[in-house]
Amino acid sequence: MLIASKKKIFTTLSLLTVISISSWLLAKPDQTDAQTQTQSYIISAQQYDLLKSKVAELNVTPSHELKIINALALELTTEQLSLLKEQLDIKVTTNHKVELSGKGRAKLADRPLSVVNDLIKATPVQYQASYGQGVTIAFLDTGLESFPGLDANEDGWGRFCYMDFCGAYDAIADRFTYDGYSEESGHGTHVASIAVNSDRDANGKLYGIAPNAGLLGIKAFDAEGKATYADVIRGIGWAVQEKDRFNLRVLNMSFSGPVRSSYWEDPLNQAVMKAWSEGIVVVASAGNLGSTPMTVGVPGNVPYIITVGAMTDNYTPNDLSDDKLADFSSAGPTVEGFVKPDLIAPGGHVAGLMSNQAQIAQEHPEYKLAGKYFEMSGTSQATAVISGVAALILANDPSLTPDDVKCRLMSTAQAALNNDGSLAYSVFQQGAGLVNAAAAVNSNASACVNQGMDIALDMSGQQHYQGPVSVDIDKNFTIEGQANDYVPFTDEAVISDKKVSWQGDVATDIVIWKTSLVETSDNNYSIASASSKSALQSFFETDIVIWKTSLDALDTDIVIWKTNVDFDASETIQVNNWVEQQ
Repeated sequence: MLIASKKKIFTTLSLLTVISISSWLLAKPDQTDAQTQTQSYIISAQQYDLLKSKVAELNVTPSHELKIINALALELTTEQLSLLKEQLDIKVTTNHKVELSGKGRAKLADRPLSVVNDLIKATPVQYQASYGQGVTIAFLDTGLESFPGLDANEDGWGRFCYMDFCGAYDAIADRFTYDGYSEESGHGTHVASIAVNSDRDANGKLYGIAPNAGLLGIKAFDAEGKATYADVIRGIGWAVQEKDRFNLRVLNMSFSGPVRSSYWEDPLNQAVMKAWSEGIVVVASAGNLGSTPMTVGVPGNVPYIITVGAMTDNYTPNDLSDDKLADFSSAGPTVEGFVKPDLIAPGGHVAGLMSNQAQIAQEHPEYKLAGKYFEMSGTSQATAVISGVAALILANDPSLTPDDVKCRLMSTAQAALNNDGSLAYSVFQQGAGLVNAAAAVNSNASACVNQGMDIALDMSGQQHYQGPVSVDIDKNFTIEGQANDYVPFTDEAVISDKKVSWQGDVATDIVIWKTSLVETSDNNYSIASASSKSALQSFFETDIVIWKTSLDALDTDIVIWKTNVDFDASETIQVNNWVEQQ
């Protein structure tokens, strides 16, 4: 079903001040300093070699060559940028910064217990000697520290050596290192250990979800967990380039940044879509901005990939009745109307490895548990859980595509229900529900996600998509083709002490991704026109969201809705900011 035509959309928006793409992208310096001030941009062009040639004529050396998206990262003055735009058809984006998504507060314990595998039903899979062997997970993060549980797999074999390479890629310095691993933050090691740590606790239970999976570190974030778009994109590009050499099948991205554009316009998202289209299962955190609507960040807002929210066992791993959604876990829908997150996983007070010399450990010694273990909370940790489960699925059937893996994860997840059988949380907060590793590994489901969408057309700019979600002027959300209206949508549903059951049958309760339940001419998704793209971009400058009240192409089907979305060009993409432990 097509969205309103360009004429109709601009008619509806006639009372708005439409801000051009160029004013959104460019930071405008004082005129008196325009000749000398520079700013970092990511500039892309269809003719990549010609772009490099024109940049060389300006006597400018790119800081990053981002071939994965036909782009260069450059420091340019306003005059240089104007000259380049006159000579070549280019797209310009500020080289934003990004931050990681880990947060936490520690609770001392005599010895950390391994509880995550039991919570997500991964233990039965491991009892069948399935440990993720033959599948490599890359962690685009702050780097990795050497620990026995990370250096060797469950069988005692070295984990980091493949063919003639041993080491990790540093996207900041643009080099592959052979002399071990290091990180200053601690976040990357903590996240990676949740997925692949081969150590066991005092009861003999494995810590990692997929302890025999291969492990690669891609360092793009500094000691404070911050990075630029260019470094992150370069890290993704390296992963795509080297995926066959390392059998890299899963890319973990435990970070998020503010949404500044339509998903298809963001250069980081473009690189993420490229990785997905090349057969890499991309798993990203929803973010830690809380459970109110539209708080999912970049790159979690990419509709194709797997976006993960967090739940907690409430410090009672043997009592499932008090488990709940973590109130820091970000919620959807996305601006384009897609349901996010896709599913949730344990992300509260998760034990993981971290060096005592890491910056997090030095600044927050109260996080320390026993030995080299620290306790942290966040959707970063939940994302690592799903990456581990994805490795188990691919080890069981290496022929699966990223869409297949996502389908099996979502179709077997279990929703949180109230005692009366109603949904305990909105689908925009829990997605399909809590991951069930055993069911996902043994599933034969296929063709149940990303239907009606063509990622190749999306990346080439020929076609973009809108999801099935609509909202009215009273902020009530509905999903096209569904009988249920998913309202109310409040934080109270998350922080309350009501008892829930994580046993919802998603096959009948909240199947929001299956085309059979969404009766539109384009399956789940409608087609986004060029005019709707412009409107969405302008909203980010004015803090106004342009939403449809339905999928019918009527002049009245657009409402203006104020939100708390706020950002500036200096905001970083980072491993998620800290939250209180849950």
